[in-house]
Amino acid sequence: MSREAAVRGAGAGPGAPPRKVVILARGLGTRMRRLDPVPGLDPRQVSAADSGMKAMIPFGRPFMDYLLRSLADAGLEEACLVVGPEHSAIREYYTVTAPPRRIGIAFAIQEEPRGTADALLSAVPFVGEDSFLTVNSDNLYPPSALSGLRSLRGPGVVLFPRDAPTRGSNIPPERIAAFSVCRLAPDGTLASIIEKPGADPVAVPGEDFLISMNCWRFSPAIFRACREIPLSSRGELELPQAVQHAVSARGARFHVVLCREGVLDLSSRADIPAVAERLRHLPAEP
Repeated sequence: MSREAAVRGAGAGPGAPPRKVVILARGLGTRMRRLDPVPGLDPRQVSAADSGMKAMIPFGRPFMDYLLRSLADAGLEEACLVVGPEHSAIREYYTVTAPPRRIGIAFAIQEEPRGTADALLSAVPFVGEDSFLTVNSDNLYPPSALSGLRSLRGPGVVLFPRDAPTRGSNIPPERIAAFSVCRLAPDGTLASIIEKPGADPVAVPGEDFLISMNCWRFSPAIFRACREIPLSSRGELELPQAVQHAVSARGARFHVVLCREGVLDLSSRADIPAVAERLRHLPAEP
């Protein structure tokens, strides 16, 4: 099995279950780098947090290993990690030190941290003409959500009722405002997505909104939308904006997998103890 950037074999067509997943691991980890006092952290966890590389924070094994195992369990065969040019440690770990047994690893380099849509464009050579999943590197999604995306007949997204992320995970209610807010069309497909609506997502008109935690199934058509959007108010090319553009301007339809299970979120040092407790009895070898 190839461990580097070569893509193997025939890919999955638009309706076939995807074999590939793009993992967005390029973020600067600004919140994780903050020197918030958190008692009881392992020195290796502190060192990884200082680097901002959240996916490599160890819980017996790096957090990324738990994500890769979950993806492999769901049937994914090839993973592309989008990283920065400075992230040589993660490349060495997954190509030399501990390459996974059940899922092939490729890398795509996002030269500058210009947002999640720009990060996805870095993976164009890996994706080719195949359908694929996209996930964050600092979230551990329920296997049912990943399997649900693979079983769709086209592009889709996992959405959560607004209380689900706080019930079955380590996510406090006040963090919900950091996620994208979505609404559905009458046919049950995605109608709109708003990135980080503010301190009070309930202030968004209506009460029927759902939460996106960046767990998608895409076709290569998403790349055109990523290229067509302008910079956001934060100066980035953002994936939710690209999805909204695809829906509004190009008539794209994203089917919805509704998930009521929790997602582990590794955003700041304060999350590490709770995540460690949740992972204590989970197998990690991918």
